[in-house]
Amino acid sequence: MSDTPRDRLLADRERTSARLATLRGDFRSVVDASRDTNADDEHDPEGATIAFERSQVYALVRQATQHLDEVDAALSRLDDGTYGRCEVCGNAIAAARLEVRPTARTCVACA
Repeated sequence: MSDTPRDRLLADRERTSARLATLRGDFRSVVDASRDTNADDEHDPEGATIAFERSQVYALVRQATQHLDEVDAALSRLDDGTYGRCEVCGNAIAAARLEVRPTARTCVACA
C-alpha cells in the first residue's frame, strides 16, 4: 500500500467514522441512562455526573464530526487540485506539515 495523502486521509476518515459511531452509541447510552434516573439533576447526587458525562460525550461527538468535515474538505481539495496550497498566501504547505496534519489548510507561517 502506498502512503499518499489520499491514503492517509482515507485511513483517517475510516478511523474517525468508527470513533464517531462509537461515541454516538455512548451518547445514546448516557441519554438512556438519564431517563432511568431522577430528572432533577440539581438535587440528585448522580444527576450532576450524568449531565457532565452527557456534555463530555456530546463535545467529543462534535469534535469528531468537525474532524470528519475537515477530512472531507481535504479530500475535495485533492480532487480539485488545491490540496497542499495555503488558503491564505497561496504558497505550498510543507510536506512535513501535511504528513503530520493532512487536513492542514494553511502553511506554518499563516497558521
